[in-house]
Amino acid sequence: MKAGIGLAAAAALAALTMTGAAHAQDAAAGEQVFKMCLPCHSIGPGAKNKVGPELNGLDGRHSGTAAGFSYSEANKSSGIVWGKDTFEKYINDPRAMIPGTKMIFPGIKDAKKVANLWAYVSQFDADGKKK
Repeated sequence: MKAGIGLAAAAALAALTMTGAAHAQDAAAGEQVFKMCLPCHSIGPGAKNKVGPELNGLDGRHSGTAAGFSYSEANKSSGIVWGKDTFEKYINDPRAMIPGTKMIFPGIKDAKKVANLWAYVSQFDADGKKK
């Protein structure tokens, strides 16, 4: 009887582990998603501001603070500190989260793509090096 319970518990644990892996963020897949961001943003070594700000060191950065970028007043005064939750909400519908932002982008609605994009973007420190 105990062996059966142990086997069932092991099977349940394996199922949970596989489910977790299926939902894991994938930075390599996020790099592919980032290609839609490239016309306006850059990231990594040597990243520069374009139509939008460079995104190095985004995780933990206050909104509207990338050096040398001309932000909207709405973005500068939003009080947002970028992290996984704020990024995921913002990238889904930028204008809904920061009315008055200059960012003209319809958003990414696919939660898996958004999670992968965050995995990719958040791996870069302020100098453009991968953490």
